[in-house]
Amino acid sequence: MNSKLRIAFVVDPLVPLGGAEKVLFAALEALPQADIFTLVYNKPVFTDTPLASRDIKTSRLDSFPLVRHYHRYLLPFMPAAVERLDLRAYETIVSFNYAVANGARNHNGARHVSYTHTPMRYAWTDLNINGTRSHKNRLVDAYMRRFRTWDKKAASRIHAIATNSHNVSQRIHLAYGREARVIYPPVETDRFHGSYARENYFVTVVRLVKHKRVDLLIRAFNQLNLPLLIIGDGPELPRLKRMANSNVKLLGYQSDEKVIELLGKARAFVCAAEEDFGIAIVEAQAAGCPVIAYGAGGARETVIEDVTGLFFQEQTVESVMEAVQRFENNSKSFSTAPIVQNSQRFSKYRFVREFQEFVES
Repeated sequence: MNSKLRIAFVVDPLVPLGGAEKVLFAALEALPQADIFTLVYNKPVFTDTPLASRDIKTSRLDSFPLVRHYHRYLLPFMPAAVERLDLRAYETIVSFNYAVANGARNHNGARHVSYTHTPMRYAWTDLNINGTRSHKNRLVDAYMRRFRTWDKKAASRIHAIATNSHNVSQRIHLAYGREARVIYPPVETDRFHGSYARENYFVTVVRLVKHKRVDLLIRAFNQLNLPLLIIGDGPELPRLKRMANSNVKLLGYQSDEKVIELLGKARAFVCAAEEDFGIAIVEAQAAGCPVIAYGAGGARETVIEDVTGLFFQEQTVESVMEAVQRFENNSKSFSTAPIVQNSQRFSKYRFVREFQEFVES
């Protein structure tokens, strides 16, 4: 692509560091000249990342008190905030959407393409902002109906959409009536290395928010009395620590080097969430670690059943326990080499190439 072409990346709130942010880092390798716009920027979290040296342009919401802790509750203000971002100087706009980024306005005939992680869950599924799945109240229901109308109209202005899995591609078609090209997210598979002699612990790497269902893993492993290491931070950490028996260790945030080490030696990786794609699930396989996952969403596209892992069919403690016991009875049937080989389908180099082709096309 012409390196002089002015490109704007428009990103939903940059508050935690997770899979969506890893996609952004790889996209910057494909198009390093891009300027970055976001609604809210939690700068300290990104100190040791490719964003550290960047001039990140933010919306007015970034000046709100305590916004980095409670940004989800500013959702009613976000559509207007993203539409007010001044993008008049740019010839190409690329939005990275899981909430409102698709609403960025293009000016002067600028081309707008989107990498949509998902249509916003709070509006298009039964998930609530606080992570629960109980019925929304009448006021929230009314707002979400209005939001869906705005969101669908915003998506209609986009010239082309890509997404992270066939699972989400179907969701985009249902929500927006649009087709989306699948570009699997980038996984730095070559950074991982696995031991052929696995140690006696299970592991998960996850943001500690309610919809990730880490509570199911803790309750299951409490009853199984098997060692589980939970890597990750988030608002659920204090509550989950109170739930855990001594065999379950919540390690909080860990460096990339430590994550690589722990995945490389773990007996198996466990995941109870329905992931859109699930970068951590692929990272585990890159480390030669078998996966025990909820059999829905992106895991169905990244895990080969009975070769690189196995599935449980319900988000219940009993279903998790049954799957772990099934794995224990058949653990010797999982071989490191094919697990690592499967992960190579999702390498970062493949993403950078496909993403650049998508923006150029």
